[in-house]
Amino acid sequence: MEKRPGMKVRWIGQTDSLIITHGKIYTVLSIEKDWYRIVDDSGDDYLYPPQLFEIVE
Repeated sequence: MEKRPGMKVRWIGQTDSLIITHGKIYTVLSIEKDWYRIVDDSGDDYLYPPQLFEIVE
């Protein structure tokens, strides 16, 4: 599946201290230096490594 802004991804990493929930689906706002910019559960957007997500659509 092609990586592109607007795609839906599921967080498969640990929830621990991050403000992002295991198993939750997020929308990729942009891809910067191969990392995904996502609005997390805090309501702010941050960059996350793509290997901790699976593409769902």
